[in-house]
Amino acid sequence: MTETSTPSPAGEQPAGGSTVNVRWFSDLGMGDIEQVGGKNASLGEMVSHLTDLGVRVPDGFATTSEAFHHFIGDTGLKERISGLLRDLDTDDVRRLAEVGRTIREEVVAQPFPADLEADVRAAYDQLVAGAGGSDAGAGSGEQPSFAVRSSATAEDLPDASFAGQQETFLNVRGIDAVLLSIREVYASLYNDRAIAYRVHHGFEHDAVALSAGVQRMVRSDIGSSGVMFTMDTESGFDDAVFVTSAYGLGEGVVQGAVNPDEFYVYKPALRAGRPALLKRGIGGKATKMVYTDDQTVGRTTEFVEVDPAESRLFSLTDDEVEELARHALTIEEHYGRPMDIEWGKDGLDGLLYVLQARPETVQSRRGGTLERFKIDAKATAGADVVVEGRAIGQKIGAGAVRVMRSIDDMHEFHEGEVLVADMTDPDWEPIMKRASAIVTNRGGRTCHAAIIARELGIPAVVGTGSGTRDLADGREVTVSCAEGDTGLVYDGVLDFSVERTELDSMPDVPVKIMMNVGTPEQAFAFSRLPHKGVGLARLEFVINRQIGIHPKALLDLAADPDSLPGDLRAAIEETIAAYAGPREFFVQRVAEGIAMIAAAFAPEPVIVRMSDFKSNEYANLVGGTRYEPEEENPMIGYRGASRYLSADFAECFAMECEALRHVRDEMGLTNVRVMIPFVRTVKEAEGVIALLGEHGLRRGENDLKVVMMCEVPSNAVIPEAFLEHFDGFSIGSNDMTQLTLGLDRDSALVADGFDERDPAVLHMLSSAIEACKRQGKYVGICGQGPSDHPDLADWLVEQGIESMSLNPDTVVDTWLRLGGVSAG
Repeated sequence: MTETSTPSPAGEQPAGGSTVNVRWFSDLGMGDIEQVGGKNASLGEMVSHLTDLGVRVPDGFATTSEAFHHFIGDTGLKERISGLLRDLDTDDVRRLAEVGRTIREEVVAQPFPADLEADVRAAYDQLVAGAGGSDAGAGSGEQPSFAVRSSATAEDLPDASFAGQQETFLNVRGIDAVLLSIREVYASLYNDRAIAYRVHHGFEHDAVALSAGVQRMVRSDIGSSGVMFTMDTESGFDDAVFVTSAYGLGEGVVQGAVNPDEFYVYKPALRAGRPALLKRGIGGKATKMVYTDDQTVGRTTEFVEVDPAESRLFSLTDDEVEELARHALTIEEHYGRPMDIEWGKDGLDGLLYVLQARPETVQSRRGGTLERFKIDAKATAGADVVVEGRAIGQKIGAGAVRVMRSIDDMHEFHEGEVLVADMTDPDWEPIMKRASAIVTNRGGRTCHAAIIARELGIPAVVGTGSGTRDLADGREVTVSCAEGDTGLVYDGVLDFSVERTELDSMPDVPVKIMMNVGTPEQAFAFSRLPHKGVGLARLEFVINRQIGIHPKALLDLAADPDSLPGDLRAAIEETIAAYAGPREFFVQRVAEGIAMIAAAFAPEPVIVRMSDFKSNEYANLVGGTRYEPEEENPMIGYRGASRYLSADFAECFAMECEALRHVRDEMGLTNVRVMIPFVRTVKEAEGVIALLGEHGLRRGENDLKVVMMCEVPSNAVIPEAFLEHFDGFSIGSNDMTQLTLGLDRDSALVADGFDERDPAVLHMLSSAIEACKRQGKYVGICGQGPSDHPDLADWLVEQGIESMSLNPDTVVDTWLRLGGVSAG
């Protein structure tokens, strides 16, 4: 049975004033932190100031710090608590647990002073009346439900994060349960983790008071909920809103018990009223937290399994994600700082509500020094990956594994070990700070384990699914979160290094330094490096990572599902279940990959090279062997412009163009430029430009520039003829070198002869550069040569090259060298 009453409109509360013990949300603002703590003050601030801007906050009231001190000080509890905490060594986890348990039991057993209880009862009666029901029933005869949450007077300040240290009670029904929940909230100030946190961060125990917020429940138990940040939590990129979502109550996401869906929304597009979704990521969502029929405090919710068919779908629509992001923008603009926001979708009225908002406390403290962890590529090449999951922290840690299955075993944990657990409950904060890294079976990027790891500055790999099973005590491992979105746990201790760069002291250089970026999930982090844009975004990398399925297999599934073998059809249908159809899956996912890179580097140009898979590489995609020829030498075979112009690939190319058009024309990311690879003849150049135009990508329209990869000798022999059809060249020095010298760069037998500095190759490069300069057109280089050979970089600068596009790991060193500064 569910309630028939839903939360009253934000800001609407029953008649009746605040008292010294109780304050209504609508009477509160950020100036009341000392009275009701940061969380409740923030709720009041939003009710008072953001309701008229469309931000819905459920009604409620808060007990004051005066009420807390009245309860603790006037009942004899304060003296007993002070005596127990005096001289307590919080590193003695057994003694800490013993003292904390004793204090909590005494607090819960202590009756309220009569005036405090009377004020809470009166406020509760008014809140119930506002629900359209009574304590005996709300409409259908069912009691309205409430959330009782803690709010510490030192919590949620920009320089402090209590990361859920105090308790939250959901689906609380009846005044007696509310009163008990408030005492449980007060007792949670003396959780082991909270005691240790105050000691380690220099807060006096007596200086922190708790306020209990009593707020009408949003029925997300039959809807969805999650957390959103007004910046990327990993890189600090601040032009995106990061939204997580799962079915059921939000505590499942916050605790790390559920792997949620993830979305990124681009703020500039959102403000301009354009489509703004940069990325959609489907989460496992195997379980959800829902109401129980048990009204006993602490037993009012439970986890149940989600139907597998439902878990493969997104828990929010695109429109709902963008609505949440607009609320996040409104909240961020009001507070003037990055924010961490909890939200819920009511399954009865279908509306979206903001449940909490607090300052983001990790990335907002980031300074002007870029710190990059790098793991030795030779070491990883031969190392076994034991488990993998979501990377948190962009750092690397190593040590011996310690699998923790119970909080009672905390005393066994030693400094520098790798903490492995099903999920790291906040109770474990005393040992988390001593870990070199954290690995969990469950959780997403906004769970407690992730939040604590970021705050402590240690790497964490969450949501591995099997960490506690595959890792054993004492095993030496390296936990790497510095290789992209996926966190990897390697067998053994591997070499790694840390590079630090002062971003405000980069020298001037005589050339634009751009980047080669093919992994959308790393784009935000890479954009923190000094740069002048992206000189090469490989669409085949995006397709490989975002799609993984041959585009013709998707088209055949859309046209005639029975034309595919049963096992192939089933595998593809499972992959694309959350999307409207096979074609929509391809276009949307490719558009997301392009948009992530384009948004990260805007307003600087991002040159997107259309897919340049060779036939053997296309064959490696799911279903690929059905469609690709077997070629003796794919490197000079069915690739580039000739593939685009073939009737067999026409619809595949059309989908790529549709994705690009969405990013440029719909989302407004006009910094995206198009690049065509491997154009052998002028006829191919004419044909591919005409084909782009047929698909709505016309040079000059909406500031579109189309450049050509100058990588075939014919391009440099008659560059003027090719430049008639393009807005410039990007020199591909790898292919240009192998084709000029007539050697296979993949063959070890002739590899010694591969050198971009060979006079014949330099002649080709010089011809291309001079032709572009004569016509006033763009010319850059996106091969590895300038990074590998400093003398080649110097030569290119002398020739007047406009830009060099480098792999991210060489950008800083090359920039400093060209600026005459030692990188060491």
